[in-house]
Amino acid sequence: MDETTTWFVTGAARGFGLEIAREALARGHRVVATARRPEALKDALPDAGDRMLAVSLDVSSPDQAEQAVAAAVSRFGRIDVLVNNAGHGLLGAVEEVSDAAARAVFDVNVFGLLTVTRAVLPVLRAQRAGTIINISSSGGFLGRPGWGVYCATKFAVEGISEALGHELAPLGVRSIAVEPGGFRTSFLDDSSLTTVGQSIDDYAATAGVTRKWAADNNYAQAGDPVKAAKAIVDLPGHSELPERLQLGEDCFNAVAAKLERTARDQQHWRDVSLSTAYRAAAR
Repeated sequence: MDETTTWFVTGAARGFGLEIAREALARGHRVVATARRPEALKDALPDAGDRMLAVSLDVSSPDQAEQAVAAAVSRFGRIDVLVNNAGHGLLGAVEEVSDAAARAVFDVNVFGLLTVTRAVLPVLRAQRAGTIINISSSGGFLGRPGWGVYCATKFAVEGISEALGHELAPLGVRSIAVEPGGFRTSFLDDSSLTTVGQSIDDYAATAGVTRKWAADNNYAQAGDPVKAAKAIVDLPGHSELPERLQLGEDCFNAVAAKLERTARDQQHWRDVSLSTAYRAAAR
């Protein structure tokens, strides 16, 4: 995308959101950077000048979302790219996760995304142009031990993103889900990840191993978030976009392996799948 555009980025104070905002600004774009504490954005991006609008936004608040979008349009006249990045992690076996913890992560990762998207869509529809980039995860395509409820939120994000792509295509608006693997962001920090306190011994060899992995690999992941941000900021400039894009060799290979397993399962169970068709009784 060569011309100057306006990016609306949620969760922009750290991690992918911060790197995406920084990269977009470096390319001369305008950025509406949102966070619960907008003063942190000014500290993180001190040279942004008047091309950045830092806005307070709790994605679970419809009123704040509407106000943030109104401020963006008032300041820059339009929104070209929405990056739904704000999210929270949850680590624990499915049985270990309380109802309250599950609802809390769904409130941010799913309902927060819906709240912001609903606020931005009238602008994109009126323009008959725009791109929605939904930051999912490898966990939006793959269920893994210890990440079950978190994966459920990202599976939901991908369903929403894919449906949006079909609904908005006739209106000139595109939607893509981005699936990062392991990247050196703050995701495994306590500030981004809630680890369930309850630990059931029977899950020591599955979710327990994941807990240890998370503790051992904080800021040691294979992916470079700066390179990921460059790839993400490139996306609106492509004439065609995939429904989902994997970032990182770990994610790419894991998704490829799952697709192979699914193809084998379909072939093996084909007759059972097709046997369920309704057929009128012969007379």
